[in-house]
Amino acid sequence: MIRSVLSRVNRLGRHVPHDLVALAARVFPAAVFWASGRTKLDGLTMKSSTIFLFEHEYALPLIPPHLAAWLATVAEHLFPVLLLLGLATRLSALALLGMTAVIQIFVYPGAWPTHGLWAACFLVLIAQGPGRVSLDAVLGWDRPQRG
Repeated sequence: MIRSVLSRVNRLGRHVPHDLVALAARVFPAAVFWASGRTKLDGLTMKSSTIFLFEHEYALPLIPPHLAAWLATVAEHLFPVLLLLGLATRLSALALLGMTAVIQIFVYPGAWPTHGLWAACFLVLIAQGPGRVSLDAVLGWDRPQRG
């Protein structure tokens, strides 16, 4: 009975197209990072509260707070847009995976369940690509390897 149910579920699972999985893996983390980036700016100006957070709460080693604030803000605006478009997807996913690792290690080490979900999405995109519903596919920038 259990083996039969598992067999059916496994067969159904094999029919879920990668294009759908990749689209979800691009859209949902992109929304999170975009929303975070939007909280850092007032129009085109960096909020003083953003600088304060990078000086006190986020306080990364080796990177001055003002530079870290600008780099994070640019990354949280650029890479989510690229992910949504499916343009330079693997590069964007890699950049946001790196950012996720920094956040996990240096800023919020207790938030590993959330960061793990983001990382899983980025790893799917890095390993499997953006799917056919992407500009990478349309432009021929990310074609499946023929084996």
